[in-house]
Amino acid sequence: MKRILIAEDQYEVRELVQATLRIGNYQILQAENGVQAVEMARLHRPDLILMDVMMPGEIDGLEATRRIRADPATAACRIIMLTAKGQTQDREEGLRAGADDYFPKPFSPLALIRKIEEFLG
Repeated sequence: MKRILIAEDQYEVRELVQATLRIGNYQILQAENGVQAVEMARLHRPDLILMDVMMPGEIDGLEATRRIRADPATAACRIIMLTAKGQTQDREEGLRAGADDYFPKPFSPLALIRKIEEFLG
């Protein structure tokens, strides 16, 4: 079973993404902030991380992505930025931080599933 970590500070968005992913055979993990995302990635080694950019606390999604990429134990995790920051420069910044792809909110659940299947096969 493929493991997906949802790193998103808004409970409602986490629940929407989780409900969307229930149609697949995925183990779902959740993190509320960047620090938790880094810790959960180290602990559970997810196959895919859906990372929000704007999260409160010590580190945002960009910094969490950098830390995950810098750690040999988690560097291979696939990361899709799932964020409301949809401008070209935002996308470029996310990709420079180490994201594999950038998926803007609001999103179509079907489009999100297609993107995840593209990454996980």
